[in-house]
Formats: sequence, structure tokens, C-alpha cells
Amino acid sequence: MGPRKCQVCDEAQSKYKCPTCLIPYCSLICFKKHKEIPCVKLASSSEAKLTSGSVSHVERPYHVDEPSEVLQQLQFESIASSSEIRDALKDEELQKLIQNIDGSPDAGSELDKAMELEVFRIFTNKILSTISPQQ
Repeated sequence: MGPRKCQVCDEAQSKYKCPTCLIPYCSLICFKKHKEIPCVKLASSSEAKLTSGSVSHVERPYHVDEPSEVLQQLQFESIASSSEIRDALKDEELQKLIQNIDGSPDAGSELDKAMELEVFRIFTNKILSTISPQQ
């Protein structure tokens, strides 16, 4: 595997990796920009921890009808390293929507409500374009 490009500025060759989420970055400036939004620790277990201690999480079982729809590790890494997605997450309205979904015992209903809002639809489209195979 050759030199990697900085995932923050998408210009320079990376020299470092974030100790939390392992995305490559090139400088202190890019590291500080990356840390403006708490990143997710890539864990080998199914439990991911956010660097912010203020986020609550409702434990609930999940069922997958189509195993092919489960995200692969590289897709998670693409999402975590996307500056476009990180920038979108700076929106306070979007943050509240995501917290409502994550903290709700009826996450499906909260997700349906969020999908009615343009800010959330734009965000989900950014995620889908990040994880979809480029053609």
C-alpha cells in the first residue's frame, strides 16, 4: 500500500493517523479541523464509542433481513473520513435529529420523521454517495 492522501484537506500526503478513528491527516492544522467534530473510535466489537461523553445510547437488538445491506469496515471508514459528512454534522439541527433517533426507543419512527426534513435527506444522500461504489 503506497502513501495515503490526507483525508481532511484531500491534498497533501498524510504523515499521521488520528488516534481515535485512524483517518490519515497531514498536519496539526488538519488534525484540529478533524477534531472540530468528535470522531468515532473504530472498535473490533460491535460497540462503537463516541469521544464525547455526553452522548447517550439506547441499547436495542437489531435484525437484518438482508445481510448484504450491512456496511463493511471500508464503508464505515469512508463515512468517518469524509470531510463533506463531517462538515454537514456541524449543523445543530442535524445533530439534534440524529440524537433523537439514537436516543429513542422507537428509532424507526424518529427516522421516518427525520426523513421528512430536507437537512436530513441531504445528509443521508451524502452518506449513500460516499458508500456506494463509484461507477
